[in-house]
Amino acid sequence: MTIDEKVRKTLTELGVLDAAGVEALFAEVRSAMEQERSNLVSRGAASEAEREKLSKALRDRWLARKNGLLSKIDDQWLKTAAKDLKPFVGRNFNALRQESAALEVSALMQVVPLGLHVAIREESSFSDSASADVGHVTREVPQDPTLPGNRRPLGSLHPVTQIQREIEEIFLQLGFRIEGGPEIESVYYNFDALNIPESHPSRDDWDTFYVNSRTVLRTHTSPVQIRAMEKYGAPLYIIIPGKCYRHDNPDASHSPMFHQIEGLAIDTDITFADLKGTLDFFAKKLFGERIRTRFQPSFFPFTEPSGEVAISCIFCGGKGCRVCKESGWIEVMGCGMVHPQVLRNGGIDPEEYSGWAFGLGVDRFAMMKYDINDIQLFFQSDARFLEQFSA
Repeated sequence: MTIDEKVRKTLTELGVLDAAGVEALFAEVRSAMEQERSNLVSRGAASEAEREKLSKALRDRWLARKNGLLSKIDDQWLKTAAKDLKPFVGRNFNALRQESAALEVSALMQVVPLGLHVAIREESSFSDSASADVGHVTREVPQDPTLPGNRRPLGSLHPVTQIQREIEEIFLQLGFRIEGGPEIESVYYNFDALNIPESHPSRDDWDTFYVNSRTVLRTHTSPVQIRAMEKYGAPLYIIIPGKCYRHDNPDASHSPMFHQIEGLAIDTDITFADLKGTLDFFAKKLFGERIRTRFQPSFFPFTEPSGEVAISCIFCGGKGCRVCKESGWIEVMGCGMVHPQVLRNGGIDPEEYSGWAFGLGVDRFAMMKYDINDIQLFFQSDARFLEQFSA
C-alpha cells in the first residue's frame, strides 16, 4: 500500500494499535518524503523557473492546506486516534511537520536527510489540537559544497536614468560639462536671479512647494545657471540634470517630482543660430537622422528671444497620428537667448558675452523614446515594468 493510500485511512483501518506501530508508520512517511525530494534533486532543472516549479509541486503535494499529505495525516491519523495513542501520534506528527519545514525554504538546491538527528523531548501532557506544541525537534543539516549556489538576479538602470545618460553623453561629446546644484533652493536663485517677478504665477503657492517664505523645492534646474556663472564666469558650457518639484496633481503626464536637463552656453558672439544648430544635432543623435526640428516664438522671463522646440513625430514620421494629434510635430522643450539681466545677476557683462539656454523633461523624453503612455509607471517601482528595460 502506498503512502497516498495509507494517509486516506485511519490508524484502526491500518491496524496500528500501539506506540511501536505509530513510530514505524511515521518513519515510513519521513522516508517517502525524503525519497521524493531526493529524486527531484537528482533529476535537476534546466533553469531557475523550472527549479521553482518542481519545488512548488513538491511543497503543494506535502504541505497544501486542503489536499496535502500532512493535512490528511492530521485528519485521518491524529484527530481519529484512540485516546491512549494520541500522545504518540501527536509527538510524531509535530516532529514530521517541523522536518517538512525544509520544503518551505528549499528550492531543491540541497538534499537534507529528513528524519536524521531528530531528538524528541516528551511532554507530560498533550493537547487534542493538531497545532499543539508537544515535541521539540532539532535537526542538523549537512552542507554539500559541490552544489551550485543561489544566484541573485541582477538589476539594471532605471529607464529615466538610461535616457538621462544618453542625453548627457551627446552633450559631453559637444564639449559641455555636467553641473549640479541643491534641490532645496532659495527664492533668490529659483526666481529673483532668473528675472521672474513676484507677480509671476509660477511663484504662487499652488505652483511651487515652499519650505518657508524664502526657501523652495526647486521648480527647475535653472538656478544652477546663476550658481555656475558666479562660480566659473564666462565662457561657460554646461548641462544641468536633476530632480525638480512642482505642485502638480499626479496623472498620466504630470508628477509632483520629475527630472529635467538644462543646457547653458555663454561665450562671445553666441547667436540663436548656434542654439538651433546644437538642438537640431541633439535631436538627430537621440531620435535618428530623419528627425526634423521646428522653432516657434514663445515667452520665458529668463530668455529673450524665447522659443519652443518641436520635433517631427517619431511615431508617424510627421504624417500625423494620435500621439502628435495629427499635426506631425511633438513639442519637446523650451529655449532662448539668455536675458541680459540674468547674465548681470550671474556676474557676467552682457555687452561682452551672450548665451543661450534650453530645458527639457527627461521623463517625457523617456516616454517618447520607449513609447510609454503613463509617467506614473516610472515611480511605482513595479519590477514587471522595470525589467523590460534591462540590458
